[in-house]
Amino acid sequence: MVSTHKYKNLVWADIESPTPEDIKNVIDTYNIDGEVAQELLFPSPDPTVEKYANFIFVVLHFPAWKHSHHEKVQEIDFIIGKDFIITVRYDSIDALHKFAKLFEVSEVLEKRKIEAVHAGTLFYFMMREIYQSLHDELSTARDLLTDIEDKMFKGRERDMVRELSKLSRELLVFRQATELEDDTLAEFRNAGLQFFGAGYEYETNLIQKEYNQVKRLADGYMESLDELRETNDSLLSNKQNEVMQVLTVVIFITSILSIFIGLFAIDSVSRPIIGMPYDFWILVGIMMAIALGFIAFFIKKDWL
Repeated sequence: MVSTHKYKNLVWADIESPTPEDIKNVIDTYNIDGEVAQELLFPSPDPTVEKYANFIFVVLHFPAWKHSHHEKVQEIDFIIGKDFIITVRYDSIDALHKFAKLFEVSEVLEKRKIEAVHAGTLFYFMMREIYQSLHDELSTARDLLTDIEDKMFKGRERDMVRELSKLSRELLVFRQATELEDDTLAEFRNAGLQFFGAGYEYETNLIQKEYNQVKRLADGYMESLDELRETNDSLLSNKQNEVMQVLTVVIFITSILSIFIGLFAIDSVSRPIIGMPYDFWILVGIMMAIALGFIAFFIKKDWL
């Protein structure tokens, strides 16, 4: 499906789930190279920047986290000409939907001081919207980290092992999807300066700045998660040690009591207490006194 948006002298053609007919219409309209057209039909495994005579072809991958999507990583193919930009995507991308609404209300664009003289500036505002969306999605990680920390210190360490693993997986996917973009954006900077001129350096620097902010945020949350995991492991280990210590004390006391009562089970001629009035309750009392004595001793030694 092709959606066409216009602003001043610029045209944006957005293609979602492209069909061969969609691609053919676009390449005929904007004079796109046939090799690029083939790449638009299917997702590409790696990010790409290629400069042609009348456009720049850029493939970027972005993590999809907060909302339900078909894939954990989404791809957008950009074809950036002088006065047109084409986006090809294989799934619904919220940031582009939001950006399309800005096109529908031209006054909003005016307030944001979009005075684009070429599609390169439009590409910057599009990338800024995408990176802002990623920034918002990362706020989910911040909330989850806070929630995990609260529950962790409320004695739910075992439950948090799974929660930490799930969040770690999400952040790893996020980082893997964005870590290669640094080199790709550097390549785009060179291609953009050649294609749009030296004046485009300002926009390329802003795109890199937006990317760096998202990357630093993701790295920071990953470091916080690692620290929380270490803390949770320590708390869980301490709790397990405490349980083992209590079990050891219980086993020790029951062993002593078993030995004690076993002595009175020996069939011998002289067995003290046995045969006396209330002999059962006397033995029970002695065993309780022994048990309480050991418990008091262990508590004094801070072993319980």
